[in-house]
Amino acid sequence: MKTPKTDALWRAFRAANLEADDHYDVIWFGDSDEMADELADLVTAGTKRATAAALRSFGDDEPVPKVGDYIVLVDGSRQPRCIWRTIDVEIKPLNEVDEQFAWDEGEGDRTVEWWLNAHRWYLAREAAREGYPFEDSIMTVFERFTVVWPPELADSPAP
Repeated sequence: MKTPKTDALWRAFRAANLEADDHYDVIWFGDSDEMADELADLVTAGTKRATAAALRSFGDDEPVPKVGDYIVLVDGSRQPRCIWRTIDVEIKPLNEVDEQFAWDEGEGDRTVEWWLNAHRWYLAREAAREGYPFEDSIMTVFERFTVVWPPELADSPAP
């Protein structure tokens, strides 16, 4: 949800990057404030540069990410932490995650085994809440991103 604080961060970014369009989305990670804080911290530390979600969790209110999208990441208190730009999106079964993606997501010990166990746990909870069956082959959106704002956190100069 966009707020005056996310709009202010976006305006600062746009003032320095006039070629960026006017559209951005807002996200937070996970299903608790604690998880949102923990994962936002990994992004701002430079460790986390990927994320994954069940394809069926996207809809009219939250379209599937596409390359070039700008995202304002907020923490568990819904405070904006940074802006990223999506650089890669792949949709495939959860259990087809590869080692590089597990590493890029930056969580746990960064192995495929850890990644699969954590995402099975999380997506099974989501499926139970939403009333659909969970299986390892659930179609998953694998997204990679680069942080573009604020400048002190940016991976490289903003496009």
